Amino acid sequence: MATSETLLQALQTVVDPNTGKDFVSTRAIKNIEINGGDVSFDVLLGYPAKSQVPALRSALIAAARTVPGVANVSANVRSEIIAHAVQRGVPLLQGVKNIVAVASGKGGVGKSTTAVNLALALAAEGARVGLLDADIYGPSQPLMMGIDARPVSDDGKTMEPLENYGVQVMSIGFLVAHDEAMIWRGPMAVQALEQLLRQTNWKDLDYLIVDMPPGTGDIQLTLSQRVPMTGAVIVTTPQDIALLDARKGIKMFEKVGVPILGVVENMAVHVCSQCGHVEHIFGAEGGKKMAAEYDTPYLGALPLDINIRLQADSGKPSVVADPDGEIAGLYKTVARQVAVAIAARNKDFSSKFPTISISADS
Repeated sequence: MATSETLLQALQTVVDPNTGKDFVSTRAIKNIEINGGDVSFDVLLGYPAKSQVPALRSALIAAARTVPGVANVSANVRSEIIAHAVQRGVPLLQGVKNIVAVASGKGGVGKSTTAVNLALALAAEGARVGLLDADIYGPSQPLMMGIDARPVSDDGKTMEPLENYGVQVMSIGFLVAHDEAMIWRGPMAVQALEQLLRQTNWKDLDYLIVDMPPGTGDIQLTLSQRVPMTGAVIVTTPQDIALLDARKGIKMFEKVGVPILGVVENMAVHVCSQCGHVEHIFGAEGGKKMAAEYDTPYLGALPLDINIRLQADSGKPSVVADPDGEIAGLYKTVARQVAVAIAARNKDFSSKFPTISISADS
């Protein structure tokens, strides 16, 4: 007859392809029940993995059936995403478990396109996702997310996020005319961004992706200090000039205590659509080398592909325009690595701390 020990020994042979570790040593196996030849257990993942659940479940069931005496196996594989630690002294945002900044040292490297596809990829894997367009001088998420509307306020104090493709979205672009220039000084822009962040009724988000303004100036630094960030993703091209500024972005986040979740190398290679000729227009593997230099995960490379641009401009980014295509697959791989990296970080225990109140003796 099967026992918990023999069952766990069998399940230990199944390795999580995302972490490289087995589910037993990571204590992901929960609620084991053995009733004669009937076995059931839960597997709790700390990251969204909707597309991988069937294969994981099949592998776990097959492993459990190798135990003598086991006839029927029920394996419930599910994700439970929790809040993880942020900068010291920065309180979490209500309704949001984890905030991920997508940043670049300079503009024009595909940061916003990466941010929107990252958000859509996490949502496709079953997570509850929000997208905040913090690029206040050049908001592009309304166009990329195919949303042309204004947010409503039920109480006159807070705003409801707009939604498309299963992602909650907020942007200054929803509140101003398309051709209106945001002629605001730094403090005013920061205040507007904090209002967008804190006065939006985010609804039980696992991840809020923040499309940061390019650069490392006052606005970016203030946001990095005040917004409770679980981590940051740095987007760069392989070009030396872009890498020079990307390094500054890494240093900025390090100084304010925001961990770098990884580097995305955008426009890494161009493949001619007519003849198939491969050319590294902006250089080769510059982002990969920089990630190694700073001991930071290299999340992957995206090609310089006209379809990425066309799909984003049409309001239907690659992950939703061609969900089974090669480009969407690359974005989903990046998103999965980001989610797994977050799951491996320390949990947030601030909600468990008691509230201490001091009152004068009467």
